[in-house]
Amino acid sequence: MSKIKILSQPIDKEKTTITAPLFTEHVPAGFPSPANDYLEGNLDLNKYLIKHPVATYFVRVTGNSMIGAGIHSGELLIVDRSLEASNRKVVIAVVNGELTVKRLIKKNDKIILMPENDKYKPIEIKDEIDLEIWGIVTSVIHIV
Repeated sequence: MSKIKILSQPIDKEKTTITAPLFTEHVPAGFPSPANDYLEGNLDLNKYLIKHPVATYFVRVTGNSMIGAGIHSGELLIVDRSLEASNRKVVIAVVNGELTVKRLIKKNDKIILMPENDKYKPIEIKDEIDLEIWGIVTSVIHIV
C-alpha cells in the first residue's frame, strides 16, 4: 500500500494569493516563438486548482501503486474533501487505519480500491474492513 503524508491544514485563500502571467498561446515542444504578444493576464493558482479552499488539503505520495494514473512517488496531490466519492474517482482512503491513494470502483454491491499498477492487488472492501474516504484527488503537482 502506498503511504501518504498529510502536508497542510485547509488552505486560507486570503493568505496564499499569488498570481503569475498566463499566456493564451500554447507552447510548442518544437520550434520556439516569441510569446509576449499573447499575454492573457495573470493566473491565480488558487482559483485554478482549488475550488473549495476550506475543504482542500495537500498530500505527498510515496510508492508507485498509482503510476498508471500519472501519480508518482514524491508528487503532491491536491485533495478536495467536499466532493462526492463517485465511481472511478481517485480517492484518499483510510483502510483499517492506513492511508492510501487508489481509484474507487463501485460495481454492483461491491466497493474496490483499485491500484493503477499491475504489481499491486485491488483491495475489495468487505464487511470486516474499515473504510473511510478522506477526499477526492483533483490535481497532481508534478515537479520536473
